[in-house]
Amino acid sequence: MSRSAVNVRFHDSVALITLDDGKANVVTSDVIDGLWRALDAAEADASAVVLAGRPGVFSGGLDVSVLGAGGDPAMVLVHKATDVCLRLAEFPRPVVAACTGHAVALGAVFLLCSDLRFCAEGDFRIGFNEVSIGIPVPELVVGLARQRLSRRHLALALNTAQMYSPTEAVEVGFLDSARALNVTADALRAAADLGERLEPAAFAETRRTMTGRLGETIIRHAGSFMGLRDAPPPRVRASRNPVESELQVADGSRAGW
Repeated sequence: MSRSAVNVRFHDSVALITLDDGKANVVTSDVIDGLWRALDAAEADASAVVLAGRPGVFSGGLDVSVLGAGGDPAMVLVHKATDVCLRLAEFPRPVVAACTGHAVALGAVFLLCSDLRFCAEGDFRIGFNEVSIGIPVPELVVGLARQRLSRRHLALALNTAQMYSPTEAVEVGFLDSARALNVTADALRAAADLGERLEPAAFAETRRTMTGRLGETIIRHAGSFMGLRDAPPPRVRASRNPVESELQVADGSRAGW
């Protein structure tokens, strides 16, 4: 029996959700289902959440091989990805990201959905690669980027598929710290502090106020998900970016939004 790519463990009142598929942490429908179950457990029993990747890779994004094939599987995958991003962004507990390495496409979106973002030191790349591989940046991602990224870097980050080092990603707005020696331990300490000192109801209400327009965006554009089923498959291009080549996994699938 294959092990789950998503695991949740409780450290006192903090839920540590770890993504680890042993490869590039490519997000599939099964991974999203596992993440949803982990968030259910955290919402029921945790005061805060840490979302972590595996050593060297936070997440390489959605499985581009599914998106490139089009049809129902692509529609379901994009719909599920949008739902889980919206749930993270609206989550009624503080969410702290332990960025353990490369965070590309949906991996970078997970950072924007988190309240506090720590990154391990290393030669990692963070950013949106969608435009470089022929995928328009989804409107939900644009909305999150407008909330979290520096206005000075917004157009470059979205329009040109610019990849950033962890230090650069702090300036751009993907991260809050890029000097963690033990990124997961740092994230757990920060999450415990947030869970202890923030009043839960006030936090949840403030979260709803801040993210209300994101939900409206999804509802307004829900028809676009159905269009994926009957539209021609997107023209997913092979990337020339060495980081994305590094994130290719052994079974031939590729990472991306």
